Amino acid sequence: MTHFWRNRKFLSIAAQLISVFTVAIVVFILWDNLTYNLELLGIGFGFDFLQSQASFDIGETLIPYNPTDSYYRALLVGLLNSLRVSIIGIILATIVGAVVGIARLSTNWLVRNLALVYVEVLRNTPLLLQLFFWYFAVFISLPKLENQISFFGLINLNNKGTQLPFGLEISSELSALILGLTLYAGAFIAEIIRGGIQSVARGQWEAARALGLKPGLIMRLVILPQALRVIIPPLTSQYLNIAKNSSLAIAVGYPDIYFVASTTFNQTGKAVEVMLLIMITYLTISLTISLTMNTLNRSFQLKER
Repeated sequence: MTHFWRNRKFLSIAAQLISVFTVAIVVFILWDNLTYNLELLGIGFGFDFLQSQASFDIGETLIPYNPTDSYYRALLVGLLNSLRVSIIGIILATIVGAVVGIARLSTNWLVRNLALVYVEVLRNTPLLLQLFFWYFAVFISLPKLENQISFFGLINLNNKGTQLPFGLEISSELSALILGLTLYAGAFIAEIIRGGIQSVARGQWEAARALGLKPGLIMRLVILPQALRVIIPPLTSQYLNIAKNSSLAIAVGYPDIYFVASTTFNQTGKAVEVMLLIMITYLTISLTISLTMNTLNRSFQLKER
């Protein structure tokens, strides 16, 4: 029999246990040091402040809110605003990325190079700079309500925001944020999709053409289903980036979770508690996106017998 100290399975389990124990000790030391320093400063640790009156207004809300509501309600409003930006940004960036990615492979010289210019310019420009451009140079500079720009009477643009069909209105802050995130992330997604399509063997194209399929059907029924196996993993990273980059909303004055949390911290002085809430919020959003995309990825992978 092999001695236990030479058993690979035992050594693997022991190494994992030691690692977990070490991490637990480090976390305990850091937590003890934090609580000790807070006590020296006379600052109590706790989340009781969440039940206190917020006493500040929030410009855009998806649920009813007024300044007499609690900080908990205010943070919930900020969370819903962040989720709105993330979800809309992911959907629109995927559409833009798919269109531009396919255009990058077009046989038309003009279409192919326009897509190339779009990708290279937006991918190599800081997102914050793009948000400033869309907000200050575009949306804030639009005509006033009485002189608004109208597109076929369906979409109206003015310096207060964007009016869409069915009575939907989007503020200038939200419009700039969504447009900036969509175009920026769309440039990265376009390259991911282009690479995924090019990873499909040339013989698949030729076989589909031999069956008499049209180019649109070839892409939709033959190429994309195979390319998704390569596309989904890096696409997950871009979705995570969209969710995290939504925190730049504070730069254009959109009240997302980070914006509301910053105001909460300034009023209550609960820096540690507020930072923990923000970290847990973004961690939960990121883990949810990762879990969803990993589940989707497994469904597209080849299953060997």
